[in-house]
Amino acid sequence: MPINWWTVGSLYGAASVAFGAFGAHGLKARGIPEAKVANWGTAAHYQLIHSVALLAVETAYPGKQKIWAKSLLTAGMTMFSGSIYLLVLDPQRFKVMGPVTPLGGTALIAGWIALAVGTRGRIALRS
Repeated sequence: MPINWWTVGSLYGAASVAFGAFGAHGLKARGIPEAKVANWGTAAHYQLIHSVALLAVETAYPGKQKIWAKSLLTAGMTMFSGSIYLLVLDPQRFKVMGPVTPLGGTALIAGWIALAVGTRGRIALRS
């Protein structure tokens, strides 16, 4: 069954808003230090930005086109933001996730590069 990238991007976007709200309200109520709340906010922010990017790529290139860009953006959001969420919630229990964060960031960068290399300026502006 093919991946519905529009659904993936939409759900990741919705989750980023929910996680952002929880970070702004729920974490503070639990006494989580402000620096960790800021880290959580960064994770939610990156997740939202890349959710929108995923939707844009899917809109411009539906189907199997730009599969590398879409896959890398999704993997990057999962690893980067997901590892930060877990590390903020319970750093001792999830300390193994520490190295996952930079891997996720690398996947996000690679997704953007895959998009740039894959398009090579071939996007025609529509009027």
